Amino acid sequence: MDNNYTKLLFLSSLMMGTILSISSNSWFGVWMGLEINLLCFIPMLTSNKNSIINESSIKYFIVQAMASTMLLFSILLIQMKYPMMWEKETMPSMLISSSLLLKIGAAPFHLWFPEVMSTSKWSNCFMLMTWQKMAPMMILSYCIKMSKFMFIIVLSSIIIGAMGGLNQTSLRHILAYSSISHLGWMISSMIYSEINWEIYFITYSMLTLILILLFNQMNLFSLNQIYTSKNMKTEIKFMMFLSMLSIGGLPPFLGFMPKWMVMQSMMEMNMTSTMVIMVMMTMITLYYYLRISFSAMIMLYSENSWSMNIMNKNLNFTLPFTTMISTTGMVFTSALIFLY
Repeated sequence: MDNNYTKLLFLSSLMMGTILSISSNSWFGVWMGLEINLLCFIPMLTSNKNSIINESSIKYFIVQAMASTMLLFSILLIQMKYPMMWEKETMPSMLISSSLLLKIGAAPFHLWFPEVMSTSKWSNCFMLMTWQKMAPMMILSYCIKMSKFMFIIVLSSIIIGAMGGLNQTSLRHILAYSSISHLGWMISSMIYSEINWEIYFITYSMLTLILILLFNQMNLFSLNQIYTSKNMKTEIKFMMFLSMLSIGGLPPFLGFMPKWMVMQSMMEMNMTSTMVIMVMMTMITLYYYLRISFSAMIMLYSENSWSMNIMNKNLNFTLPFTTMISTTGMVFTSALIFLY
């Protein structure tokens, strides 16, 4: 995968697969687009130098192939037994939803997601957390409805996303569990409003990109590397933690805005008790971001000498500018007050 032309070919085909499945007017077109997307992403995950990365790509392939098979069988079931008004039938609706939820890694179908994330490059991690979720979520939004099944999915995603990230030392694991938690919010917003989850997804993708740009430039993969004070300048640490708090959903950062919109919609639909549980669980997610921030800014772990080989890199214009975007949530949230 060293050849840039090969990467460009796979990347363009991957995007074409996503666009095909979103714009298709038949279930078989949707399935075909998802398959093209999968087969183009597998070569991007593989590496000739590292066998562990190849192992994670095989895990990804097996899970996605299983989800695609499940989707295909549920489509055939609909075509054969439920030609009309299939949305009112519980089983085919649950089967399609489960296959799409397995593809995006929502709890309780999430076990493969942190495993694949833990050995991937930062660029592939970004693709996994954002672009690869776009097509299945768009398709899920076409056929989603409020049911006990979706209610369990939403709550379990938020609870597992909050609890799973507590004892992690790998930054990729932390982002993976944070992504599972955000999925719960996105699915709940999808049930009530189409525009809400689209705004949530765009905001989440932008904030994830900012964090991954920072981690990639500083070559960070573990918490120990952040804690060692000689690795990074204080300005870079400060930018990183502003972005972390924003993606955690702390007011008045930009990451709080889509959560506020979801809370508003849920209260209007008399789902206050569910919303309170979601907010309480998200507080745990915010707690582990705050814990990293305070520990790294205040404490000095100079004994972690193994990570001293990371040199300071000069800051370019991009990172301060993107971090500034993630902290301008006050403007957007103030505008929302007038809208509501």
